[in-house]
Amino acid sequence: MESPAASGARGPRRARAIFDAALSLLAERGYHGLTMEAVASRARVNKTTLYRWWPSKDALLAAALTESDALALSVPDTGSLRGDLRALAGRIAELLTDPTTAPIAEALVSAGAGRPELAAVARAFFSDRLVRERPIFERASQRGESLADIDLRTVMDLVAGAIWFRVFVRGEAPSDAELDEVLDAVHRGLDGRVPTR
Repeated sequence: MESPAASGARGPRRARAIFDAALSLLAERGYHGLTMEAVASRARVNKTTLYRWWPSKDALLAAALTESDALALSVPDTGSLRGDLRALAGRIAELLTDPTTAPIAEALVSAGAGRPELAAVARAFFSDRLVRERPIFERASQRGESLADIDLRTVMDLVAGAIWFRVFVRGEAPSDAELDEVLDAVHRGLDGRVPTR
């Protein structure tokens, strides 16, 4: 079903208030503490209004995440592939450990077969991230940093995946030194084809 933001039936401001309420409550209470009743109260709309557009909490949250830029990351340009990947790793770590964005990211990463709406949003999010990060590798190639036969998706999975795993599986915030170790390990895996600095 089309969302209010897309249709304009109640105007994007009303939809934005609902989405903002959902994400702020998610940050405050976590996924299990988020309720449709609380969203309706905070957004100052009737609960029936929410259910008219979104039949479940997951459907509402999926719409909110789709419209939100809460997890947006700018793509760094430091002048080297390793520098760009290290800067990106730092930004990912900040995003996953910041109290306002960590619960949102956790909802994405925990989406599974039991939450099809959120799982679809998670797949779209990670696919979009790869598209946005591709310029890092294109610039590196233009600078003469050899990237022949390197699977860009694998490189990003190794860099970002290590951070997501550290935060959400081990429950640890990676230090700067640990982020450097991740980049060193990925660099060694590239078989020395990319300059170290």
